[in-house]
Amino acid sequence: MNWDVQTFSAAALGIALAACCGFRVFVPMLVAGFAGRFNLFHFSESFLWLSSTPALIALGIATIFEIAGYYIPFIDNILDTIAAPLAAVAGTLLATSVIPVENDWMKWIIGILAGGGGAGLIASGTGLLRLLSSKTTLGVGNNVVATGENAAAIGGSILSFLVPVIMAVAFILFFTWIIKKMIRKIRGKPLVSRRP
Repeated sequence: MNWDVQTFSAAALGIALAACCGFRVFVPMLVAGFAGRFNLFHFSESFLWLSSTPALIALGIATIFEIAGYYIPFIDNILDTIAAPLAAVAGTLLATSVIPVENDWMKWIIGILAGGGGAGLIASGTGLLRLLSSKTTLGVGNNVVATGENAAAIGGSILSFLVPVIMAVAFILFFTWIIKKMIRKIRGKPLVSRRP
């Protein structure tokens, strides 16, 4: 496999799209499906179904329900419990569909680690943010969080096709920041609670 500019851009696109799945599961898949449908990107044969009419209709309906669900109190918190694993699956699928690796095993391993891991990390982070918002604002601030996530999912997915390398670098920096915050949080807490 030769790592030329086109190959590097495709790998960056996979990372960026997968990361967007962490904000909304179905939005990046829908954007990718339309990109394939209008020949803005060419998927491998095993992923051509993503741009088929039935897939676009299903993804469109799922996207509408997902976006609307995050504006309904209590439903948004329920969605968060299933969002992280679904985001990891969607991120893996999208990353694997665009990462230009010929070996299928290697393609899926990279897709799971880079795509699924990144999407799951962001979904977990946004879930914790919504939980914090629910506790501190009694759910009133959740609409603001949902709007920000929607904007990140839609804008990030579109920008991933326009400037994939920049988006991939931005998300990698974001992953690093989240991981550092998590490590600091873990280190700040004692491993064993001390009783007086």
